[in-house]
Amino acid sequence: MNFSPLRTASGLVALCLSMLYGIGAAHAQALPDAIAKSKTIKVAVNSIYPPMEYKDPDSGELAGFDIDLGNAIAKELGVKLDWQESAFEQLLPSLATGRVDMILSGLSDVPKRRDSVDFLDYLNSGAQFYILASRAGEIRDAVDLCGKAVGTSRSTSFPSDVAAWSAQHCVAAGKPAITVTGTEDTSAARMQLKQSRIAAGVQGSETLPYAMKLEPNTYKPIGEPFASSPEGIAFAKTNPKLRDAVLGALNRLVANGTYRAIVVKWGLQSSAVAKIGVNGVTAP
Repeated sequence: MNFSPLRTASGLVALCLSMLYGIGAAHAQALPDAIAKSKTIKVAVNSIYPPMEYKDPDSGELAGFDIDLGNAIAKELGVKLDWQESAFEQLLPSLATGRVDMILSGLSDVPKRRDSVDFLDYLNSGAQFYILASRAGEIRDAVDLCGKAVGTSRSTSFPSDVAAWSAQHCVAAGKPAITVTGTEDTSAARMQLKQSRIAAGVQGSETLPYAMKLEPNTYKPIGEPFASSPEGIAFAKTNPKLRDAVLGALNRLVANGTYRAIVVKWGLQSSAVAKIGVNGVTAP
């Protein structure tokens, strides 16, 4: 037989993925010894990103899609979650130093982060331009933002996404570049927008509808999401056993309809995945 190197490499990738997903499908995938003994998984979360995770204003308790999904995973594994709230900048360091076992906090699975962590991709996200609805007559298309100030959370990948979009669609077309304004978080960007300090904001396509629901007739998306990345649960590369156990739990939640029910509860149907991905790759 004549084997092409490309086909051979593709076959090896498919085999590895099949093995990994096969592990995840096993109902009794073993947890790491320490977690099996304590029956507790320590989870880092940055609770300022509704509807993914936030503090309920009435009860003060954590709420959101990620919280519900995490609790469903814990139930499937027979453990409890110790949610540890953290600043966004401390999420990955907390995982690297072992202070937490995993991160479940709407974290984008981008290639540069895979050098130090593994991701289980459970939701789709895209960077979305939006403006005040009152300016819809002035700003009709994303290219109308060339030369204007656009605000977005500095702790996300959105500032670099906007800069890349501006270089391709503004500067390359001979138009002035977008001025990227880094804000503390997405709510700060919306505040600056209402104060007319910026012309537009950028937010995750999975969270913008929630903000629009809270403030009806206030915001208007411009164009389609212009950059996409999955959101993933992050694990230290030194902890594949926990990653595989959680993968198995997620696959079962997808299969039994629990994942879909949580998606519907939070109105995230357009961002749902059909299969759980691993480091940006979905098994065939």
